Amino acid sequence: MPRRKPTADEAKNQAVEEIAGLVDAFCKEHLNDEYAELCRRLTEKLGRKRPSPLVSGKPNTWACGVVRTIGWVNFLDDRSQKPHMKLTAIDKAFGVGESTGQGKSMLIRKMFKIKPMDPEWSLRSRIEQNPMAWMILVNGFLVDARFLKREFQEEALRKGLIPYIPERPQQIEADEE
Repeated sequence: MPRRKPTADEAKNQAVEEIAGLVDAFCKEHLNDEYAELCRRLTEKLGRKRPSPLVSGKPNTWACGVVRTIGWVNFLDDRSQKPHMKLTAIDKAFGVGESTGQGKSMLIRKMFKIKPMDPEWSLRSRIEQNPMAWMILVNGFLVDARFLKREFQEEALRKGLIPYIPERPQQIEADEE
């Protein structure tokens, strides 16, 4: 009896699971759980894209592109970061050529308009130091929400503009002097 061809959804789900498995194993060996979580989220987002690009191409190439993208956003190749790893070392670990890994990462970044320090793809442990997570427009001016009054921060959080209300010492109001 001939084997039936998997449906598009089955093929996509299989690709997502295979790529996520490669990414998880890589992050467990070389990075940390925080990287693994972001890489899995990005893999799943690629799987939800219609049509999913994950069904074409090699799983190790997609896995490399995903890890490279999250590493790029979080400056993984900066020696001052922990963990630290050259992006080209990611390519080698996945058995992918440097230009292929770089190209796949660039494709993913363009697909989702991912920028350096993108708050959506930043490590949660570093979000406090990421100025992009806190910049909002108030009356046409770009401001750092960490320095706004609490009620403005609460409104920004309610609207999903900032990740949380930062703990900080109370600022002295100008009229209290």
